[in-house]
Amino acid sequence: MPPVEFLIFGATLAGVAIFHRRALPIAATGLAAVMAWQWPVVDFAAHVAHEWVILVNLFLLLVGFALLAAHFEESGLPKAMPNYLPDDWTGALALLAIVFVVSGFLDNIAAALIGGAMAHTLFRGRVRVGYLAAIVAAANAGGAGSVIGDTTTTMMWISGVSPLAVLHAYIAAAVALVVFGVPAARAQQRFAPIIKDTEPSLHVDWARVAIVGLILASAVSVNVGVNATHPDQAGRFPFIGSAVALAIVVTAAWRRPDWRILPGAMKGSLFLLCLVATASLMPVQSLPDPSWQSALALGFVSAFFDNIPLTALALRQGGYDWGVLAYAVGYGGSMLWFGSSAGVAISSMYPEARSTGRWLREGWPVAVAYVAGFAALILVLGWSPGP
Repeated sequence: MPPVEFLIFGATLAGVAIFHRRALPIAATGLAAVMAWQWPVVDFAAHVAHEWVILVNLFLLLVGFALLAAHFEESGLPKAMPNYLPDDWTGALALLAIVFVVSGFLDNIAAALIGGAMAHTLFRGRVRVGYLAAIVAAANAGGAGSVIGDTTTTMMWISGVSPLAVLHAYIAAAVALVVFGVPAARAQQRFAPIIKDTEPSLHVDWARVAIVGLILASAVSVNVGVNATHPDQAGRFPFIGSAVALAIVVTAAWRRPDWRILPGAMKGSLFLLCLVATASLMPVQSLPDPSWQSALALGFVSAFFDNIPLTALALRQGGYDWGVLAYAVGYGGSMLWFGSSAGVAISSMYPEARSTGRWLREGWPVAVAYVAGFAALILVLGWSPGP
């Protein structure tokens, strides 16, 4: 029989999947139940001291990038995109490719939110849940091979894994993009084609575009700077989230952010933090011996369990092919809307994405693409475990 903690967490995830409109109270109740069960045996003060940086970073990034996405949409630039994208299904595919590329040098949360904002404009708000799943998958795949593109790969970098050791994850990610991107783009085009004609009086607010660039530059520069010069300090303070928050506050005098979205963004962020905190309390004492089979399985597990504690445990265990693992845990969470931070972020913009049934029914190419990408990577390079 599995530990009680796993049973509680499983019931929590099942509750979220079924009653997705009550996601936050269900997640909070699950966290409280696990804490109550572990209260006699767990030193929660020490646990919080170990986890608070990740939790605060995630909260600040989720809220901050929601404001960033609003800046980007209000700039008017997304409305000009139809002039540069094809007006058939390849335009929808090109948007996914843009999200994929942006995620490589930026956090996948921001890439997903920017993709969601662009889709809202390009399709006049009529976006299929299957296409939202594809946006999340593109963001997660794009960050899988970059140590600044995903929290899990950044953790690997901090732990001493070379950036080159995860780069080959892009072989799998590129294959996956094609496999899920083509059917998702075709289905979206049938559902709501790209609106090709732009407004004659379209005005782009370049100040807001510049603010978006400044916020992104702050996140990237702090992320790279801290991890390159003081990697031992990266886990002691939420540098990246604080940099984004500070950039938003400083630039608010130039262009006022849309503060009205804060309640919804904060609610979605708190939901994610409850799931992450609950996952961090799971008594995962060991994993199967590192192999491509166990890495493949971890990808499916990450759709249900947060990939951060899974990655931390794999790093302590050692012996994984880090590029394969980065793809598995980074992209695997795309198969369910609550399986990754990018998915939770998209659901704050599109509440209908919280329907697990629709995500699976319309977004099935994402799961097929995971297996296809994984197989391509193993067939091309094989399994090359690191130390």
